[in-house]
Amino acid sequence: MSTQIPRFHLAFPVRDLKEARQFYGSLLGCEEGRSSDTWVDFDFQGHQIVAHLSLEASAGTNEVDGHQVPVRHFGLILEWAKWEELAHDLKSAGAEFIIEPYVRFEGQPGEQATMFVRDPSGNALEFKAFRDEEQIFAS
Repeated sequence: MSTQIPRFHLAFPVRDLKEARQFYGSLLGCEEGRSSDTWVDFDFQGHQIVAHLSLEASAGTNEVDGHQVPVRHFGLILEWAKWEELAHDLKSAGAEFIIEPYVRFEGQPGEQATMFVRDPSGNALEFKAFRDEEQIFAS
């Protein structure tokens, strides 16, 4: 797979690899790559994420729009329709939302849909979509 945009690699702790496979593989649809008894690679929309068996604590929160956003989180910027589809799938699966799906900066530059969920090990993920992708870095 070739891309003009560099892909990121992120390793993060999980408490149970079976739970990680269920959440990232089955629920989020990430294809599994290499693995061992202590870690597993996933294809996160072309990016490599690696779930490592560990018992690491959270890094706290910051207030954003009246919500407590986990400082340590990662995620994806999706197309709007894909974001809506994922929000529906996560709700249907009973996912643990940190911040329910909502739209920020409505009608303003940088208008975006966002939601935060936790995986079974407590890792925070943010999924967002922009009305206009050219405004991802709008201020």
